Amino acid sequence: MGIIITKVSNKKELRRFIRFNYELYKDNPYAVPDLYSDMVHTLTKGKNAAFDFCEAEYFLAYKDGTLAGRIAGIINHKANETWNRKDVRFGWVDFVDDPEVSAALFKAVEEWGKSKGMEHIQGPLGFTDFDAEGMLIEGFDQLSTMATTYNHPYYPEHLEKLGFEKDADWVEYKIFIPDAIPDKHRRIAELVRTRYNLRIKKYTSSKKLAADYGRAIFELINEVYKGLYGFSALSQKQIDQLVKMYLPILDLRMVTLIVDAGDRLVAVGVSMPSLAVALQKAKGKLFPFGWYYLFKALFTKRRPPMLDLLLVAVKPEYQNKGVNALLFYDLIPVYRKSGFVFAESNPELELNGKVQAQWEYFETQQHKRRRAFTRKL
Repeated sequence: MGIIITKVSNKKELRRFIRFNYELYKDNPYAVPDLYSDMVHTLTKGKNAAFDFCEAEYFLAYKDGTLAGRIAGIINHKANETWNRKDVRFGWVDFVDDPEVSAALFKAVEEWGKSKGMEHIQGPLGFTDFDAEGMLIEGFDQLSTMATTYNHPYYPEHLEKLGFEKDADWVEYKIFIPDAIPDKHRRIAELVRTRYNLRIKKYTSSKKLAADYGRAIFELINEVYKGLYGFSALSQKQIDQLVKMYLPILDLRMVTLIVDAGDRLVAVGVSMPSLAVALQKAKGKLFPFGWYYLFKALFTKRRPPMLDLLLVAVKPEYQNKGVNALLFYDLIPVYRKSGFVFAESNPELELNGKVQAQWEYFETQQHKRRRAFTRKL
């Protein structure tokens, strides 16, 4: 029968698209499954606000009647306009170790992209920067995180054989939590706070945080990240969705805001206990017992030793002035009291020296690298 490519056209096929990843990695100790409900929300038009400026098609590959791969084709019109490009993105790509399967999947996205007037294919990327980016090329023996995807080592080998080249790399660090705030770190934080009349702002109510600074946090992200690879600004509708989805589940002790004398948001740091092991135990499902593993990881003392640094953003005019030190001046004692041993930085563009410089006072280990590939259509 050979390879047959079909386009996802109904809920049953979308479920098959999502579940293929779970089946392919069900026995892998390093892969972390997404929550099924989150994937349905992300991939469904009418639920994900990114569809206001994106279009997408999802493809399944069958070999001899058996499901053997999946891939999403995405056109982010806002990003293409921002960067003056004509790119079709590929994402949520998985396949068995069979060159015929991978070639057929990418051909499907490329043909769809060309039919829409696109000139290059790039990825793995999602709709926006809040989706997983990059294909793992180093660190296959490291546990993945909630914010990233895991893939087998043969994936990048297939892409290179198909003529794909490097477009951008991200690096990831394991950052060890010090026993106390480093002296130099403390001095810089105290100096910055006095010199620029800044203060640390904390909340105990997610509802109050959302009302006061929910939109401001994501507007700051738009301002800070606008020059980064493939970025497209979050719309107000997206911001409202993100505030509603994520702020209520955060441990607010691990959310630190820095404001100026006029209460304007200058910087924000958001971290949370790693959900990697909990998501593995939940197998991508909230019910019947998945919620229990997630609740235990988020809200009980029996937390994992790892935390995820989800977001660190500093207003451009305050960058390189030590404001990051003020964020971690507040957060390090929280981490130590909660029993965390190390943090996952999650992906940082390898050429983003400003971001990586903030770890200079910490013991770190660069343990993963992931890549976005590109090819002319």
